[in-house]
Amino acid sequence: VQLQASGGGSVQAGGSLRLSCVASGMPFRLYDMGWFRQAPGKEREFVSFINWSGGSTSYADSVKGRFTISRDNAENTVYLQMNSLKPEDTAVYYCAEKQSSGSYSTESSYHYWGQGTLVTVSS
Repeated sequence: VQLQASGGGSVQAGGSLRLSCVASGMPFRLYDMGWFRQAPGKEREFVSFINWSGGSTSYADSVKGRFTISRDNAENTVYLQMNSLKPEDTAVYYCAEKQSSGSYSTESSYHYWGQGTLVTVSS
């Protein structure tokens, strides 16, 4: 199983980025997916979740209303559209595949992780 995240970069506050995560080696359409992030000097935190069909999503309070998660099961890809970016959104963003029945906001519920893509937001 491989998860390849991309789309990170440097933007000014108020800007937008769209992250992509392409999955291979797994029946992508069967699995829930999530995005987490880790800011410098901080622990990794939950950002967003989407269930296998795309019919259920969830967001951390800090990104609600600004970020949108989506997926294209035909393309084995999950996206994170990030708008109105703030300097505090600066972090390495990771996509992950959820395999357990645990909470969608808990790291231990996710089995496979992508390598991360860096997002830097300047003020």
